[in-house]
Amino acid sequence: MMSKIADLRTKSDDQLVADLAELKREAFNLRFQAATNQLERPARIKEVRRDIARIKTLQTERSVAAKA
Repeated sequence: MMSKIADLRTKSDDQLVADLAELKREAFNLRFQAATNQLERPARIKEVRRDIARIKTLQTERSVAAKA
């Protein structure tokens, strides 16, 4: 898990925004698959949600640091 956070910290703000958009799209598709009983890996929903949270947390940290 620490490697994921370290990897995210090396990315630029624009890259994080792009990753976040992609993860949100994937989360939508996974929810749709779950609703139609076509989901292959139910654990992927949890992984995607946590990755979204990691990116949002990092964005918040950066905005707080920029204001300080």
